Amino acid sequence: ISRLETGMIAFSFAKARLFDTVGAAVSRIYPLADRKNIAVSVEAEDSLSDIEIRQDVKWLCEALINVMENAVKYSPEGTEIQIRVVRMITFLRIEIEDEGIGIPREERNRIFQRFYRGSEDDVQRQAGSGVGLYLTRKIVEAHGGMIRAADGHGGGAEGGRGNRGTVFIIQLPCDEL
Repeated sequence: ISRLETGMIAFSFAKARLFDTVGAAVSRIYPLADRKNIAVSVEAEDSLSDIEIRQDVKWLCEALINVMENAVKYSPEGTEIQIRVVRMITFLRIEIEDEGIGIPREERNRIFQRFYRGSEDDVQRQAGSGVGLYLTRKIVEAHGGMIRAADGHGGGAEGGRGNRGTVFIIQLPCDEL
């Protein structure tokens, strides 16, 4: 973290296929998901498979892995993680949705702070240091993008928390659209 914050880690940006980066991240978390019998699916329009964006493949892949590992960690066995890549007007949107414990609305911005771990008992029982989503935010921002969390599509608004899962939304600039 300190090397990233002090600029000692240099990003090496080049045009590369986003799908290769997403695929590499999925490959890395697949064994973890498989152990919990969690299905992982990737959806996108065919026209997006060859889209290249300016990225540091290593670090963007690491950011995606952080989100996907959390999706596996906080989801029960036998559920699904859906990864969607969607074309917007000037950016690509990556949605990583799980069927896990969800994140209370009042904690959604705090989860991206350094060393923050959720207040829920299910979160506290899991191993973690509270740096993964902080690093993910820093990496996504270095790419000119943004990240946020919302209720999963199966969730509701009762009590400020969805009943089923979280969707992490990452938006990255793309000049090819």
